[in-house]
Amino acid sequence: MSKRGYQFLFLLPIGFLVVFFLYPILSILQRSLQPAAFVEVVQKASFAKVLWFTLWQAVVSTLLTLLVALPAAYLFGRFRFPGKTALRALSTVPFVMPTVVVATAFRALLGPRGWVNLSLQSLFDLPYAPLDLERTVGLILLAHVFYNYAVVVRIVGGYWSNLSQHTEEAASVLGANRWRVFRLVTLPALMPAIVTASLLIFLFTFTSFGVILILGGPGFSTLETEIYRQAMSFLDLPSAAVLSVIQIFITYGVMLAYSVLSQRSTVPVRFQARRELQK
Repeated sequence: MSKRGYQFLFLLPIGFLVVFFLYPILSILQRSLQPAAFVEVVQKASFAKVLWFTLWQAVVSTLLTLLVALPAAYLFGRFRFPGKTALRALSTVPFVMPTVVVATAFRALLGPRGWVNLSLQSLFDLPYAPLDLERTVGLILLAHVFYNYAVVVRIVGGYWSNLSQHTEEAASVLGANRWRVFRLVTLPALMPAIVTASLLIFLFTFTSFGVILILGGPGFSTLETEIYRQAMSFLDLPSAAVLSVIQIFITYGVMLAYSVLSQRSTVPVRFQARRELQK
């Protein structure tokens, strides 16, 4: 191939980035960086409500996912058992499932005419659905935990499986109980992986769209769904652009905070070969 041909191949990815990435970003910035449009959006009472709900549901979803998934990460990271590989692969399935499928499954399971409610009504002879979670925050949080469970299992569990147990054993020999060993030895060593998983979960839930739109309905709005409504329902492109830029800056701030936290939380660790894992 001639030199001109190589130059053409080199320009293809650059052209793709300019057309499909740089141009849309510049268009959004052009529409949103108008002082009048920015002030108008920020001063709306609904903006503070949307921003607050976006932040707190992402934080709570992250904490609940860690609470549910860390025991599984310990199990996958420290023990060998039959079917371990298959179970780890199975835990990843929810993460790649389409939002519509998951939302439909949750509504079929926990809706007013879902399998759980029908079973409870039949069992206790109830005239109403006792666990109707449709269009509630609880159902949104459950779906987020279901989606992001695999993130903790994969990242923290994989990191945990490679940590040497010699430091923990030395602390036990010196008289530390299991809780003290976990708090002072294991947890600091795991912190880089936990911070990484938490960051990813927060970003996934902060930018959640399908789960909020389908399971939450019009009563719950995040920045992501509000951008969609402003652009598609009200054709208010300047407001949608302002919200898009605000979301971009917040996600960038989270990434910047992660860089600082990862440097401070990283500790020297000694990894072990997989054959040394406890059986």
